[in-house]
Amino acid sequence: MNLGRLAFLFSAVVGLVCGAEPAAPATPAPAQIASPKRVAFFIPVRDEIAKPTLYVIRRGLKEAIEQKADLVILDMKTPGGALDATLEIMEALGKFPGQTATFVDDQALSAGAFIAATTEEIWFAPRGKIGAAAPVSATGQDIDKTMRQKVVSYLRAEVRSISEGKGLRGQVVSAMIDEDFELKIGDTVLKPKGELLTLTASEAMKTYGEPPQPLLGAGIAADIDALLAKKFGAGNYEVREFRVTWSESLAQYLTALAPILTGLGLLALFLEFKMPSHGMFAGVGILLLLVVFFGHYVAGFSGHEPVLLFTLGLLFVLAEVFFFPGVALPALAGLVLMLAALVWSMADLWPNEPVNFSGDAFARPLSNVGLGVLLSIGLAVVLLRYLPHGWIWDRLTVNSTAGSVAQAAAGGALASGLVGVVGVAATALRPGGQVEIAGKRYEARSMLGSIEPGARVVVRAREDFALVVEEEKA
Repeated sequence: MNLGRLAFLFSAVVGLVCGAEPAAPATPAPAQIASPKRVAFFIPVRDEIAKPTLYVIRRGLKEAIEQKADLVILDMKTPGGALDATLEIMEALGKFPGQTATFVDDQALSAGAFIAATTEEIWFAPRGKIGAAAPVSATGQDIDKTMRQKVVSYLRAEVRSISEGKGLRGQVVSAMIDEDFELKIGDTVLKPKGELLTLTASEAMKTYGEPPQPLLGAGIAADIDALLAKKFGAGNYEVREFRVTWSESLAQYLTALAPILTGLGLLALFLEFKMPSHGMFAGVGILLLLVVFFGHYVAGFSGHEPVLLFTLGLLFVLAEVFFFPGVALPALAGLVLMLAALVWSMADLWPNEPVNFSGDAFARPLSNVGLGVLLSIGLAVVLLRYLPHGWIWDRLTVNSTAGSVAQAAAGGALASGLVGVVGVAATALRPGGQVEIAGKRYEARSMLGSIEPGARVVVRAREDFALVVEEEKA
């Protein structure tokens, strides 16, 4: 019997003697459960706002959603940039389910001010500045007065819609956009007409109104860690950084060239099945389609699922080229899967939103891939119509070996009486290639499947540019 049990019995006996209830055995106090750390995910926003910036922020937001981040912080240092990319960034920020904040590390001017206004909190480094957001042309020049009024009116409405419930933010950002807007709080005029508002960190933190509230800022911090310590408490947070690579900038150009690259890739695959090239055309075509896929994947449009679909399609195409040449069905299935993966990779899908196949998400991807298919068809028609009579076609087709006479079967006297004649496959026919008959070579096409080099073949018909042959049955 242990000491605890003895102590309990002793207290029970004492309690009975003294008329008291026996005390229950003490239970250990539950261990303190530590609250989980808040996950903060910060995305660098540097230099001019443009398409690469959009790709960085969009992919960073999706990664933050997948990592279940509580807070996304834009670490901002920008002089401004393109309005179209800015509006898309503002829309993307609205899709993050957690809290968003901007840390103005030096400056958030023009487009940067719009993006910062979209986030729930705006923090400042000690030397941070924000403002000067009047719209200008791409070259930095003033735009036409009527157009400027239209743009300013739209931007002010946009700012009002994103600033509801955020104190004085709507008025402050309007003063940064419109030089004719007077910012007056109570009896204090903070910005008269004829100027654009730009605030320092300390000015953004001044309080106005009743009850007093900061003009724009949520706080001043030396860096991201100091910001998070003030917000969550020291040691109560975990920082994760989005790493920007060279591929984000490259993706801008790859996505812009998507229809052209898709068309050239499909054309190369067509040439591979039209004439033997030992996989050269197939390799070029697959490489071009991979480049298109890579560009949109890096741009942050889709998730990981299109990678699996594209890989499956690629395996089908490779199976056609190396294992089942001439069958065509694996290649067609592979191309369909690869094109579907390309469309999927171009769609702007978010981890926390269901896929809506009837929405606008797939309109532009289908348009890009459709243009690529039309381009490849057009180029293929040009090749088939014009190049057979030129020097390029001669280099695309297989040349005769030394000592053989290359003879096209385009209606020549030598080819007119070859139907029913037995020859040998000089090259692989997959389905096109060359056969050798009585020491002369002719362009030929297999009627069904592929024919390996050295196999005996029988001529069954003639076409404009080739003999039609089948493998001789044993």
